[in-house]
Amino acid sequence: MEVIESLSIQHVPFAGRHGRLWKQGPFWFQGNFQPFTLSLGFIGPGLGLSIGWTVLAGALGLLVGTFFMAFHASQGPRLGLPQMIQSRGQFGYRGVIVPLAATLFTFVGFNVVDTIIIGHGLEAVFGWDVTAVGIGITVVAVVLAVYGHDWLHRAFQVLFWCSAPCWLVLSTGILTGRVTGQADAVTDAGGFTLVAFMVQFTAAAGYNISYAPYVSDYSRYLPRSTPTSRIVASVFGGAAGSPMWLIPIGAWMATALGVNDPLAGTRAAGDQVVDGLGAVLTLLSVLALVATMGLNAYSGMLTVLTGIDSVRPIRPGRRARVLTISGLAVVWCAVGLGVSADFSTALGNALLLMLYLLIPWTAVNLVDYFFVRRGHYAITHLFRPDGIYGAWAWRGLLAYGVGLLLMVPFMVVGPFTGPVAEALGGVDVAFMVGLTVSGALYHALTRGMDLSAEEPAVAASERELAERDGDFGDPIAGATGDGAPSGDDLPAVNRAPGS
Repeated sequence: MEVIESLSIQHVPFAGRHGRLWKQGPFWFQGNFQPFTLSLGFIGPGLGLSIGWTVLAGALGLLVGTFFMAFHASQGPRLGLPQMIQSRGQFGYRGVIVPLAATLFTFVGFNVVDTIIIGHGLEAVFGWDVTAVGIGITVVAVVLAVYGHDWLHRAFQVLFWCSAPCWLVLSTGILTGRVTGQADAVTDAGGFTLVAFMVQFTAAAGYNISYAPYVSDYSRYLPRSTPTSRIVASVFGGAAGSPMWLIPIGAWMATALGVNDPLAGTRAAGDQVVDGLGAVLTLLSVLALVATMGLNAYSGMLTVLTGIDSVRPIRPGRRARVLTISGLAVVWCAVGLGVSADFSTALGNALLLMLYLLIPWTAVNLVDYFFVRRGHYAITHLFRPDGIYGAWAWRGLLAYGVGLLLMVPFMVVGPFTGPVAEALGGVDVAFMVGLTVSGALYHALTRGMDLSAEEPAVAASERELAERDGDFGDPIAGATGDGAPSGDDLPAVNRAPGS
């Protein structure tokens, strides 16, 4: 097995599909088992929402957001491609640059926020120097991202088995009353307002939807025969499970302990259960967040290389991945260390804006994969400027643009409140509008496509991949082998012209 991953945006050969389905659940569970997730529970109480309503809004939001996020996971085994390369099928070889800009800003933006959370949190808890911490965690994240897919999975597995027992002890202590808060704190303080409920709901839904551009990056090494239902269920359970656990704890910390920093709250609560547990949990939480920074850096690298390749075709190797990841690290570390902790609010608004930009993309991508082409793509043509998907795919771009435009009146971000959102009393339902409009419009625009014209290219692509990657037969014909499917659990495409 390679020490440093050699592949980046290339197709993963059938013989190289060494991934294991059982690892997906713990991977995505641990990806959300960190302080950023805990801080989501602070949102509702900060707006006057009670713990009960905060937990309900968070749970409903997670169910909605993770539903869309998890279905992207099935694209990895089927296509063996990073998420954004596959998006060329909807937006075109060069048109994919439009959603790439949003995803890259999200990857870098999350790492900026993570640098702020860790740096200022460890300064408050242990008195550590913010600059030294910021540089140190950046180096660790870069190393993980450079070593790549397998090492990220290993790191998340180790952290999962180390973190889960400690959080279980803390949770038991909270439920049994071993952890006490401020003398004047009332754990059922707060009430209900629709605006606060929807803000908490949207934050929870958007949190996992923002993972959508990542998902197939970490499932593309699974065998091609992996059933859609099993990979979706595994990713859904993992990605929703840890926020379902941590958001209530965050809401309790904000209300009962009166803290506004997730690491400080973790230290204070843990030490009340078992002396020293707070410090252990704090460090484990930081390590989990650093591993997630590696995740962001890795997917950010794939995004940058996809963008470069969309302008000028390249054959990226290890040197390209190292240089790209290092460049991204310089940006997020410099920005994260160059701003104050108060800047995180403004940056949070910027990330919310990026979420708005991602929503129409996820709608178009999922509709195309499950309802239009139903998993049947000419993979080799996704790497060709003159391929069947074109340079600029107008249907995907139009659906994306219209969906984004119609979201604006429903947005509430920073000082801006759209007219419809204002009429609704400040309730933000923009992401629901984006999902519905972009998905429905793209489906309508593609009803007249002659998909039968793509069929020869799809068949030729499968034969080329089989010959290039080894003697595994023709996957379209149902030949067997490691990675070649014995059957397709996606419906066949109706390829009649004009259908």
